[in-house]
Amino acid sequence: MTSVDDVVTRARVSKSAFYEFFESKEHCFREVLEEEGGALIHEVLTEAATGHDHHARLRLGISRFVRECFSRPDVARLLIVESVGLSEGVEVVRRQLQARFADAVAEEVRHAMTHDAFYADKDPAVFGRAVVGAVSDSVGYFLTHPGVDAESLASSLCVIFAP
Repeated sequence: MTSVDDVVTRARVSKSAFYEFFESKEHCFREVLEEEGGALIHEVLTEAATGHDHHARLRLGISRFVRECFSRPDVARLLIVESVGLSEGVEVVRRQLQARFADAVAEEVRHAMTHDAFYADKDPAVFGRAVVGAVSDSVGYFLTHPGVDAESLASSLCVIFAP
């Protein structure tokens, strides 16, 4: 993980200025994760809400998440890779962000269960977590192992989770 010296050098501020705003490096990391990760999840959920049915909303949400992560790889790495297990406080923020996405997916599945055979036997909470896990893992992998573009990855994930 980046040191406070690295952060203040890159931000072009003094260490004392850094500590006026943050108690520690972990506090800074939590704040950045909340702000940047929160903005990313907000964009995902906002776009998903424009869909005309559950398939469209799931596809829009998954696709937006993938595209945002590919266009903002630093934020994606922060949310998907660097925050994992860093500290209890950071883990709480990461889980809250993931839960927002997973809960939105679960809600779509709950509504679809009565009229869509694909979702009829799915547990909404498990499905929501599975989507978030698979999408996050796939994005994390392909950000570090180039070979798939955002649109192809999003399309493949949508075939699996929102056929």
